Amino acid sequence: MHALQGFLLFQILTLLGHNALGSQIIKGRKAEKKQMMYMASVQDNNGHICGGFLVSEYFVMTAAHCAPKNPTSVVLGTHNLKKVDDTMRYDVKMCKHSFNDVLSGNDIMLLKLSRKARLEGNKIIKPIKLPHPKINLKENKTCIVAGWGAIKSNGESVDELQVVDVPIINKDRCQSVWQNILPAKVICAGGYFKNKGICQGDSGGPLVCDNLAVGVVSFNNNKICDYPNVPNVYTDISKFLSWIKPILKKKKCY
Repeated sequence: MHALQGFLLFQILTLLGHNALGSQIIKGRKAEKKQMMYMASVQDNNGHICGGFLVSEYFVMTAAHCAPKNPTSVVLGTHNLKKVDDTMRYDVKMCKHSFNDVLSGNDIMLLKLSRKARLEGNKIIKPIKLPHPKINLKENKTCIVAGWGAIKSNGESVDELQVVDVPIINKDRCQSVWQNILPAKVICAGGYFKNKGICQGDSGGPLVCDNLAVGVVSFNNNKICDYPNVPNVYTDISKFLSWIKPILKKKKCY
């Protein structure tokens, strides 16, 4: 069992290291214009590297394993990455939680915007609400996840935001399928004997249930994106609210 767990850890970390960043959605659909106005493209100097989502006028949330790519800015207010102007781009500072690797958990990070996102009367930008600390997600509940990447395994990224429905998967079942190597503070949704979900690289995007951001895309099994044999894994935001809320309130990293 330990040998198998070690092999899975090696596979996940290797695959994440090669192409963890950028967003890829499998069997999704084009997001509607007024849908998901909280979505953010996390970028370096060369373009899109991760998904993210606006949680306040000063902060975007994403995955901690995006940090090594050194994100320098986020783009807000567009579903089409070919339609970006300077008013949509915000320089960012990383607010890191304690993090080592995805299987150790804590795969969550906040990005502080260099200037306030103007929300009053804004028809293209709107932050998403966070969950209650004791939120209970029932098995098979339909949620959504979105991103700007490939729409099939080994495919090319797309410019227009894609969104897909994914069911919540029982945590005990998820742990069993993953050979009990998952960290404690995660949510499993989609990917398990489904042809819908995330593909490797859909990092930092939100898992959204009932208009609440409940999870952050963390990892999946890269080699079988179209028909995965293990569930997709998300950081459980509700377990990190005691870290998140003081940062949002005081508008500074700790």
